[in-house]
Amino acid sequence: MVPKHMPQRAIDFHTVVRMARQIGDVEEATMYGSPAIKVRGKLLAGIPANKSAEPHSLGVRISIDDRAELIAAAPEIYYVTDHYVDYPVVLVRLHRINSEALKDLLRMAFSFVTRKASGRKQPRKRGTMKRI
Repeated sequence: MVPKHMPQRAIDFHTVVRMARQIGDVEEATMYGSPAIKVRGKLLAGIPANKSAEPHSLGVRISIDDRAELIAAAPEIYYVTDHYVDYPVVLVRLHRINSEALKDLLRMAFSFVTRKASGRKQPRKRGTMKRI
C-alpha cells in the first residue's frame, strides 16, 4: 500500500503533472474550471472544484474500496467529503503526502482509469450455489 511519510518539500499541481507524465500518456485539461489531468479523455486527477475539499488538495480517481483502505491507513493524508463520497475519488492533502506515495497513488489511478476506459469489465464473482 502507499506509505504515509511526510513530504520533503511542498508538492504542487505542476509536480503532479510531471509525475503523471512519467507514468503514461496524459494530457492537461480543465474540469469544472479547475486544472486536471486526463488519460484517454478520462479524468485521472485534478484540483477539486467543489468547496467541500480543503485548500491545497488533489482529487485522484481510484476505486472506492482502495479509497477506504487509504483513508483507514493514513487519514491525515487521504480523505473524502460528502460531495465526493459516491464517486471513485480520494482527496489528498498535497502538503502531507511525499513524492513516492504520490507516485504510487498516481500509478494506482492510472491503472484504474485505463482499465475502465478500455471497456474491460472486471470478472464477476460467482455465487457458491451450484446449478442443478
